[in-house]
Amino acid sequence: MATQERLGTKRLVVGAHYGTMDFIVQRVTAIIMAVYTLVLFFGIIFTSEMNFENWRRLFTFTCAGIPVGSLLATLAFISLAWHAWIGVRDIWMDYVRSAGLRLFLQVLTALWLVGAVVYFAKILWSL
Repeated sequence: MATQERLGTKRLVVGAHYGTMDFIVQRVTAIIMAVYTLVLFFGIIFTSEMNFENWRRLFTFTCAGIPVGSLLATLAFISLAWHAWIGVRDIWMDYVRSAGLRLFLQVLTALWLVGAVVYFAKILWSL
């Protein structure tokens, strides 16, 4: 009868220990998006008539020469993309067992999100 001298089993931990930082980033990006949603909501509420010119004015609002509306919208959209990246990346890591397929899906997701941010910036900053 062999005796077991180990008290526990050795676990192989894979990954770069994203946990805490991703948790913080998810919360910060959620707060940024919530604040921007409120700013946009109140901007719409206090606009007398919602037409193209007033909608455009929400995004091209400037204060002391600084394009505040565009900067806030860009910050909110980048937060959305970063928030989505962490969530979708975690889904791929948790549910896709094949390393090759997981890498393909992560690269595809990253390219899609970068493309969305570039397209957003092109549209917003051309107003």
